[in-house]
Amino acid sequence: MGAADVVPGVSGGTIAFISGIYQELIDSISNINLGLVSVLRKEGFVALWKKTNANFLAAILAGIIISALSVMNLMHYLLENHPVQVWSFFFGLVVASILFVGKQIKNWNFITFLFLVLSALGAFATTQMSMVDSSNNLLYLFFCGAIAICAMILPGISGSFILVLLGAYANVSTAVHNMEIKKLMIFFSGCIVGLLSFSKLLKWLFSKYKNMTLAILTGFILGSLNKIWPWKKVLESVEINDKIHITKDISVMPCNYQGEPYLLWAIVFSVLGFLLIFILEKFAPKKNA
Repeated sequence: MGAADVVPGVSGGTIAFISGIYQELIDSISNINLGLVSVLRKEGFVALWKKTNANFLAAILAGIIISALSVMNLMHYLLENHPVQVWSFFFGLVVASILFVGKQIKNWNFITFLFLVLSALGAFATTQMSMVDSSNNLLYLFFCGAIAICAMILPGISGSFILVLLGAYANVSTAVHNMEIKKLMIFFSGCIVGLLSFSKLLKWLFSKYKNMTLAILTGFILGSLNKIWPWKKVLESVEINDKIHITKDISVMPCNYQGEPYLLWAIVFSVLGFLLIFILEKFAPKKNA
């Protein structure tokens, strides 16, 4: 999940789903509430730790942080120097993810198909949007944190990309770079509120409308394919901390892109990404079914 979140356009939620931990992740996060204060006071820290499934959450959080930090520089280097191969790998991975999530839909009907199509169109439309004007308003920064973290746990939706669309990416990036504690605390407060609230909604949807929810998630992943198509033409970009960040691009065919000579490598890496999902599926615990 950490490695995926480093890549703009790829969601850690997708990796969580295909690795079989998505349902447990949502359930564990949604169980965090103010009632845990009473558990801590009456039963102690050990009971609180077990109640929150903290072993699982701590392992996930540690894995995300370690992976994100360890592969960040490598991923940036690969995206700058070998973009077609990298995006091809993730394109194959996401295509296989669509099949993986979609096959868990047990009851296909008109409503299920409709929600899949609508969510796919919504995700596709999101990838076509341009960045809005940045804002230094602290309340807006809180709102951006809440929205971005929700996107990060949704398969197919990239939280970092949502920050770009909301015009907050530069603001947050600069705050991290300059260690602006006040801004960062407000942003992460928004993330916590958004994560706890949205996880409860997702848990409720899975318990009441699992088929429909799976269809929506499949649609989100399907619609996101446009964002990770290997061949792109840049339309808009911004410079943030001496680095160029693409804010709007369009997909083009290989014949209209300088990377056409990489077509064979693109196919190879797409197949590798596709096969990786089935390897993960083989060894993953069956917790999403």
